[in-house]
Amino acid sequence: MRSDGNCVPDLLDAILKFFPLDSFVPHPVGLMAVVPGHDYQPVIWPIYRDIILRHEPDFKEFEMIERFAFYERAKQAYAILTSSETALYANIILKKGLWFCHKS
Repeated sequence: MRSDGNCVPDLLDAILKFFPLDSFVPHPVGLMAVVPGHDYQPVIWPIYRDIILRHEPDFKEFEMIERFAFYERAKQAYAILTSSETALYANIILKKGLWFCHKS
């Protein structure tokens, strides 16, 4: 699915309003780890953390996934959303949790 013209932080915020993260796994959010030898600290990761914590206050930490392992995991994804994000290391994998609806 394409979402041209949108950045990942805006999409992440919109998705997490309706998409609870899996609370039964240690790491419901995976990021592509910085390639060894690439001296770079991704500026987008703290933005992701702030957005996730707004929706999931119990969120602990990201799973850091080696580049090619990330690609393999992405092949198994239920859905892939492509954006116009230009930040380096902006790839993110979310694991969906359960949404409970309580009838009154």
